[in-house]
Amino acid sequence: AGMALYKIVPKNPYYFWSVMSLIMQSISAQDENLSKTMFLPLAERMVEKMVKEDKIEAEAEVELYYMILERLGKYQEALDVIRGKLGEKLTSEIQSRENKCMAMYKKLSRWPECNALSRRLLLKNSDDWQFYLTYFDSVFRLIEEAWTPPAEGEHSLEGEVHYSAEEAVKFIEDRITEESKSSRHLRGPHLAKLELIRRLRSQGCNDEYKLGDPEELMFQYFKKFGDKPCCFTDLKVFVDLLPATQGTKFINQLLGVVPLSTPTEDKLALPSDIRALQQHLCVVQLTRLLGLYHTMDKNQKLSVVRELMLRYQHGLEFGKSCLKTELQFSDYYCLLAVHVLIDIWRETGDETAVWQALTLLEEGLTHSPSNAQFKLLLVRIYCMLGAFEPVVDLYSSLDAKHIQHDTIGYLLTRYAESLGQYAAASQSCNFALRFFHSNQKDTSEYIIQAYKYGAFEKIPEFIAFRNRLNNSLHFAQVRTERMLLDLLLEANISTSLAESIKSMNLRPEEDDIPWEDLRDNRDLNVFFSWDPKDRDVSEEHKKLSLEEETMWLRIRSLTLRLISGLPSLNHPVEPKNSEKTSENGVSSPIDILRLLLQQLEVAVETGKRFIEKEIQYPFLGPVPTRMGGFFNSGCSQCQISSFYLVNDIYELDTNGLGK
Repeated sequence: AGMALYKIVPKNPYYFWSVMSLIMQSISAQDENLSKTMFLPLAERMVEKMVKEDKIEAEAEVELYYMILERLGKYQEALDVIRGKLGEKLTSEIQSRENKCMAMYKKLSRWPECNALSRRLLLKNSDDWQFYLTYFDSVFRLIEEAWTPPAEGEHSLEGEVHYSAEEAVKFIEDRITEESKSSRHLRGPHLAKLELIRRLRSQGCNDEYKLGDPEELMFQYFKKFGDKPCCFTDLKVFVDLLPATQGTKFINQLLGVVPLSTPTEDKLALPSDIRALQQHLCVVQLTRLLGLYHTMDKNQKLSVVRELMLRYQHGLEFGKSCLKTELQFSDYYCLLAVHVLIDIWRETGDETAVWQALTLLEEGLTHSPSNAQFKLLLVRIYCMLGAFEPVVDLYSSLDAKHIQHDTIGYLLTRYAESLGQYAAASQSCNFALRFFHSNQKDTSEYIIQAYKYGAFEKIPEFIAFRNRLNNSLHFAQVRTERMLLDLLLEANISTSLAESIKSMNLRPEEDDIPWEDLRDNRDLNVFFSWDPKDRDVSEEHKKLSLEEETMWLRIRSLTLRLISGLPSLNHPVEPKNSEKTSENGVSSPIDILRLLLQQLEVAVETGKRFIEKEIQYPFLGPVPTRMGGFFNSGCSQCQISSFYLVNDIYELDTNGLGK
């Protein structure tokens, strides 16, 4: 259509619609070889024709050419385009040209150019963290390769190259010196120094360069930026540079520079303004991160909770003018106190601690009605206690938007059904399904708009986004659970089982879950955590959780398919040879049921082996599935036996023994 329009009205947008359509075909092609030998080369030739005729007009057209070359793996050609005359059209985004050059240098492993370009960009803006990382990556690659500059001429296409640790150290020191002369404080150079220490240590050569003691550097950083909310998250990355035995000393050193009032017997040392409060709050967060609270006994922890809540109450004075939509400055004190109480509950089983935690969170919500962390923790605790009624309103008040139905929806759907709240479970599944079903329409609209405005580079992103949602683990789960719920609540009440299954368009021989492409889109870091690394949610926890969720989904999916096959057994009919096979050459309903039953038994055995590992997830991490209860209660055996009973009755009926 684009080419037809171009022939009538020879305007570039129409021509490049046709080019983009070829790229779309290459993306959707099942055969990658076909994509790289037919669709993309044809698109490349079409653009080259316009380049030779000097008809390239817009930035979007250059972006499209770059995209084609990148997908073809022609990185050098893509680099030539960006560095050439066409690259001058890339002006809509800051450093768009440089970022694309950097990406191609990395693909081509041209580390001298990576280094020189990142160095040049840091000289322009010494607070750009991404270029510090590229600079360090390239320096250590060059050291590893023992690279040396040519005897004559420039070091690289991008200019001077730093290829030794000494040069890297001097470069960072120069950035810090330059920053100290500026009226505007920059965090980047100071954090880059800590990052360089980390990398030099990993190479075993830190002492050689005398960059300084990380503890002292972090202390100086705190003095400079401690009143900023970002200070904790900045330092969090580097606390592993501290010796394990120096945690208490470091915290006391930080407390020594926080301006607090003079303590008395009955009064804490309190901050007099918001800046001092923020500094003290940063110290408290680091205290928990370093594990100092975790080593305390129960009474010491309760004392910490009392102190944190007193500080929380005092901090509310600074937020009297805050709007309801704003958070109180001292909210983290309350949240940290709750985390300590949860520790007590989990470690000692003392339920008083968890009820106190609920009380503090509810109190916190009265002062900060928009605090999502308070609401999320309340949802988690209420669900674990089996109190589901307040959870629905709390989750609704989070006002989850769009993709959040996929990323945090599991917090609600995991517990609703298991706590017997079938109406709420059905409602929450419907809510999630509406989002997933609207995804198809919405992303199609985004793609149309991208075509209309020439934002071609966004189109593959929209397609990838749509595919990611279509293959979502949560989507497969809520779809399966919703159908099982409907069969449980409606079948043989308002409609027969057969009618219910027919209305759902269920076919037992068809498995529509993309098992190989399932994507875990859950946000498993949605809760703020100040736990040390050994207690926090790890990548291993996430991997095990996905494995468990997939096993449970397989069991539930096979259960649904088995139930959907039951009505077809009402009137046993001998299968004819001419009947079309539907699964592994099996066509009769009873054979399909037997095959699914075998698969269910395998899935159950796999699940049992997993549960035997007795994996414990962190409280703020993934939620275990219902699989453990399914096995321990005997439900699994009862369910499998019921399906075998159907099979046995069918056998008797078929052989005429029921007469």
